[in-house]
Amino acid sequence: MVRSIDVSPDGRTVITGSFDFTARLWDFGDQSEVAVLDAHEGPVTSVRFSPDSKLAVSTSDDMTAIVWDVASRQQRYKLKGHAHKVMTSAFSVDGKKLATGSWDKTVKLWSLETGELLQTITAKAPVNAVVFFDGDQKIAVGGHLPLIEVFDLASGDPDGKFDGHKMGITALRVSPDGKALMSASIDKSVKFWNLEKREEINSIEVRNTQVYDAAYSSDGKRIVTASKDGYVVEWDLESMAPVHEIHAHDRIAWAVAYAPGGQFAVSASSDEQARVWHMETGDRIGLVSTPVGEPQPWLESDHPGAKLYPKCARCHALTADGPSRSGPHFANLFGRKVGSVSGYHYSDALKSADFEWNDETLFRLFDIGPDKMLPGTKMPVQRVTDDAQLTALVDYLKVLTGKAQE
Repeated sequence: MVRSIDVSPDGRTVITGSFDFTARLWDFGDQSEVAVLDAHEGPVTSVRFSPDSKLAVSTSDDMTAIVWDVASRQQRYKLKGHAHKVMTSAFSVDGKKLATGSWDKTVKLWSLETGELLQTITAKAPVNAVVFFDGDQKIAVGGHLPLIEVFDLASGDPDGKFDGHKMGITALRVSPDGKALMSASIDKSVKFWNLEKREEINSIEVRNTQVYDAAYSSDGKRIVTASKDGYVVEWDLESMAPVHEIHAHDRIAWAVAYAPGGQFAVSASSDEQARVWHMETGDRIGLVSTPVGEPQPWLESDHPGAKLYPKCARCHALTADGPSRSGPHFANLFGRKVGSVSGYHYSDALKSADFEWNDETLFRLFDIGPDKMLPGTKMPVQRVTDDAQLTALVDYLKVLTGKAQE
């Protein structure tokens, strides 16, 4: 199973953690595998990026956490000291400390400058979730009890609690404005707490199913949940009602995370897959690799743009009768009005656009990025920053797709 997932704050990279003992880095734009982080001796239970996107951490049944340098894909520290599986981690907001939570009923705080153990805090139950708040001066801890404990980091002493769930806690998140705590539970609910007053603000009952993860959108106006029934659900926090319900997986959805901006979310499941979703439409992005038997002329072409085309092939068929993909087909692309392929489920961004695809518009799309040219598009952020390579790609698209018919 893929047990955990996160998107880097810069939006470029996804990290997944699996029971195959590995964490893996992926390019968010084309969903290609970037690196296999293979250093644990047990299932990976959680993964997380640092606030500056430069570090990632993986935790494991092997009782360790590993801090990874994202650029070099090398270990920076292997953190040892827990006496049971490590289930969770959290970076401090200032990026200087890491907290790890274990089923040994402890939370350990580590220096990210030296890798040394700074502090050990003992909780009342095995720990599943931990998060910093109040300017990194406090942590909230949740686990097998229906109770969220609060600890003051200066003293290490208990500093209150949030009591209201009926069963164990699976995830904790602090709202982007730092004022609220969100908790998910196997009691089939997500609760919201005022961090200053230490009282419950609101609660959501999630599809009568156990909730394993929840995450805030970057503006704090929505959350997304992952649950035992395989659904990824987006909720509006003003109405506390679901706005998008996606049957993301046929098995348990263990984890979910928004990409920056909130247009996309990624989910991880017992079905051994991680998937990308466009939240407005509920469509999966980048469905499948090229089916066996479908022509792949770019593999044999010596055109300089051919080597970049596989990124396009992940989401677009070449012909109108080609396999269904997350993007519209490319038949007669040049000269075709944007958002005009019959039967394709376009986002509002494409429906309201008014131009044709040609050399200039395709170059601009990949030059400034789909998110800048067509805010709200289903197309993930993919840019080609080398002008010569981009010119070659656009020319090769013309070779492959042909002119629009009169």
